[in-house]
Amino acid sequence: MTLVFVEHRDNRPERLSLEAITLARRHGGHVDAVLIGAECREAASALGAHGVSVAHVVEDTRLDAYAPAAWGAAVAQLAAGADAVVAAGSERGNEVMAHVGARLGQPMAANVTDVRPDGRWEVTRHRWAGSLLEDAALEGDPKLLTVAPHAVAVEEVAASSVDVRVFEPDVSDDDLRVQVVRHEPAAAGSVSLADARVVIGGGRGVGSAESFAILEELAGLLGAAVGVSRVVTSAGWKPHTMQIGQTGQRIAPDLYIACGISGAIQHIVGCKAAKRILAINTDPEAPIMSRATYAVIGDLHSIVPAISAEVRRVREGGA
Repeated sequence: MTLVFVEHRDNRPERLSLEAITLARRHGGHVDAVLIGAECREAASALGAHGVSVAHVVEDTRLDAYAPAAWGAAVAQLAAGADAVVAAGSERGNEVMAHVGARLGQPMAANVTDVRPDGRWEVTRHRWAGSLLEDAALEGDPKLLTVAPHAVAVEEVAASSVDVRVFEPDVSDDDLRVQVVRHEPAAAGSVSLADARVVIGGGRGVGSAESFAILEELAGLLGAAVGVSRVVTSAGWKPHTMQIGQTGQRIAPDLYIACGISGAIQHIVGCKAAKRILAINTDPEAPIMSRATYAVIGDLHSIVPAISAEVRRVREGGA
């Protein structure tokens, strides 16, 4: 049996957790899930379409808010008898699994893209910000690993019912010393970077915080999210929550429009799962050009407003 730690939001399992379930399911045996936090039952019931047979839900009000040590304790207690424990390679997934490894005294492989469990467990995983693939043997019992974001496509199966079971973990007060105490809601009408089908990214070439207005205008027309490169957050133009890259968010939209972004490897790590990349840059030799599906060489301050104008014209039925 493989146990998958499933993150959820708005009563739905997170996409990265569904990717982790897909990888776990590919290698035989039945898959159980564990969900923790408020209102996790509805998210658990949706896992039948992804091959989960049993979903363990932790309905403890002390754990409604994220508490990494306590959540790790719950997963570790459920791991008894599992061949492997898998989670998404998200910030939360990696942190919880680190606690699981510490409690069980077992190693944990992060950012895995493939597993070969015949006999000796061998894994392939991302290293050096995704610029290198490493093949390694994973020791320990159970095997602990997280799945690299967007390295595995979500696969559904014929829907079946899920056996939802309530689990009551043994959690101490010490386990609850660190926990989330408040959430800052996103601005009304904003689109999440993680879920957006179109993302518009801005880099140094945008020039200033005020100049992001033209990117935000286009994003509004396309129902897109706006992201930024690290240099933008370092300059204080935009918050870190908007950063795409190795130390920011990893995205997988249908289209990524990169405006004034050179394309350093740290940024490419965050956007390489995009199905298509449109790069707008004055430098035809910018590294991102080698990754782009389409490229426009020119000044984004002229090109982006022109795209917005064309979108409006088409929507208004212009010839």
